[in-house]
Amino acid sequence: MSAAARERPDHQAVVADDGVLTYAELDEAASRAARRLAALGARAGDRVATTLPAGAAFAALLHGAPRLGAALAPLGPGMATAGRGRLRECSAARLWVERPLEGDEADVRLRTTMDPGATHTVIHTSGTTSAPKPVALTVGNHHASALASARALGVQDSDRWLCVLPVFHVGGLAVLLRSAVYQTTAVVHERFGVDRVRSALEVGEVTLASLVSTMLHRLREAGLETAPRLRAALLGGGPIPRELLDWARERGLPVAPTYGMTETASQIVTIPPADALRGERFGEPLEGVRLHVGADGEILVRGPMVAPAEIGEDGWLHTGDLGSLDARGRLTVTGRLNDVIVTGGENVMAGRVEEALLAHPAVADAGVAGLADAEWGERVTAWVVLEDDVSDSELTEHCRALLAPFEVPKEVRRVSKLPRNATGKLLRSQLAGSG
Repeated sequence: MSAAARERPDHQAVVADDGVLTYAELDEAASRAARRLAALGARAGDRVATTLPAGAAFAALLHGAPRLGAALAPLGPGMATAGRGRLRECSAARLWVERPLEGDEADVRLRTTMDPGATHTVIHTSGTTSAPKPVALTVGNHHASALASARALGVQDSDRWLCVLPVFHVGGLAVLLRSAVYQTTAVVHERFGVDRVRSALEVGEVTLASLVSTMLHRLREAGLETAPRLRAALLGGGPIPRELLDWARERGLPVAPTYGMTETASQIVTIPPADALRGERFGEPLEGVRLHVGADGEILVRGPMVAPAEIGEDGWLHTGDLGSLDARGRLTVTGRLNDVIVTGGENVMAGRVEEALLAHPAVADAGVAGLADAEWGERVTAWVVLEDDVSDSELTEHCRALLAPFEVPKEVRRVSKLPRNATGKLLRSQLAGSG
């Protein structure tokens, strides 16, 4: 980021609700934040937890902590006190920052270069199938991820990347870090507001965006028709309904379906917008990423963006996801290992059933899991959020036309909403208690 302050000092670095910072101003704010952290007792090797919302003050802290040799552990601002304490403990944080830093500044020498192997941030996994786990990402991990993403999407000096994903998850954090590497602008919203995001896209305020499919669905419902300056919208957070991609294709919206995870500092595979608009469902790994599919169908990953502590004894990151590679090495993600429902001796991928349900025009959202059953072992059960009235039998017949008989839900439950985390990922383990 210091290079950007030298080379583009007057260029906007962060445009946020709590202020606008040029690169010269962000550089100064980061050094000031580092000295204030030092005055509070932070030292090299420490971890600093924060619940600051996405914005200019957060960006200053994000770039400031490494100047002390400290690592930042962002946590959700709305987290309950008990949960926050638990995450702070497992983050091994020495300090807790809940408000923009003010006050005394210690007279300390700040680092001007960063060790690629040093821990930069501690990000918690989304916790979709178990308790959130802290992942230590290094300076080198983030830099490798940024360069690989740049090669996949290209970089323009005028780029403005919209950040509406939480910065305590890697998808939102990556926008701020990549923009600094590229010396471009991060347009940061504290939270996703559909009307505000629609306006930003329609008036051409941004050229790039990171979204999840539930956000794109809400933009469709809000009447989004065009995004004249948008070069690409990374679309992640789990399976993407085919009809949502069809809607984007009809409007020429340059969506880029993306598969990534916390342990890889974000992207692993991204389908370029041009390929996505042609209906491609396969994606080549980003430069530097190596993929392998194990005997059990699990996707394994290697590359400089993989968090060192997450690499297994065999030298691979075990993702817990299922997929396949075609002859060209392109990946298709089919689900998660623990999303397999074993019913009557047959294996059913929950994600495949969800995709079939979402293809029905009356279904706004769907989640599928297996419930214990004396006859079947597990019965395929669906939870659906409906936009229009439709009978259970109609939904069942719809699924029969798309799925094998054993994959068709044996039970359909109607709910007002599904349990999802801050990035829109389905919390499958909580489905039985949804309503």
